[in-house]
Amino acid sequence: MNLSMTGDLAAAYHSGAQRSRVVTESWGESNLYCPNCSSPKLTWLKPGHPASDYKCPGCEFLFQLKSQRSPIRNSINDGQYDTMVKAIQSDEAPSMYFMQYELATWRVRNLLLVPHFAFPPSAIIKRKPTTPKGRSKPWIGCNFDLRRIPADARITVVMESCVTPAAEVREQFRRVKPLKDIPITQRGWTLDVLNAIRRLGKTEFTTADAYAFTRELEKLHPDNRHVRDKIRQQLQVLRDAGLLLHVERGVWRLP
Repeated sequence: MNLSMTGDLAAAYHSGAQRSRVVTESWGESNLYCPNCSSPKLTWLKPGHPASDYKCPGCEFLFQLKSQRSPIRNSINDGQYDTMVKAIQSDEAPSMYFMQYELATWRVRNLLLVPHFAFPPSAIIKRKPTTPKGRSKPWIGCNFDLRRIPADARITVVMESCVTPAAEVREQFRRVKPLKDIPITQRGWTLDVLNAIRRLGKTEFTTADAYAFTRELEKLHPDNRHVRDKIRQQLQVLRDAGLLLHVERGVWRLP
């Protein structure tokens, strides 16, 4: 992976957003690869394609590249709230590459991958409505809250200009891919519980430890009045997906 981008492409544009988009997406066409299969390249889609920038020519997984000059922190701006929520609920959201680049050198500094099946609805945060110039109706955008995505699914591709080998990226992608087979109507719960137990900071924990997140999960899923039952159910779902080991009654271990 070549971390240097072709900054000369920006010369034809005046808008900072356009300059960034053209340079970074061109870099992605030459350097991004599919984490789901062995394809070394992704096909750059035409501008304006809904929600996606690239498509794998092999497995046909979709990807979007979000780039920014500032460090990748907890919150990342995205597009329209309703569009993203519907994409997740219909299991049509793209996997996301989040990039931080250095403007002075047009060089990639950090790159993070989140598979499309690892976004719980709770990670999509609605922004306040705005009325952009030329629009008659308010527009509601959203942010990604990376803290609500399980650490297992935040896959480092580049960290501080150090490239992770593609084999390692694909192996981490493969480990979390069983989440894709969980029905979309249930997957949000599974991801929220996985994220919670990861935050315990323990390799081995008890069901009682997981109950510590009952109130938090009640807020994320206000329509469910049997949260402890749901937590126990999701621990079993994670076990069946190979993301959790059942040691003995009430005791679990992260693999």
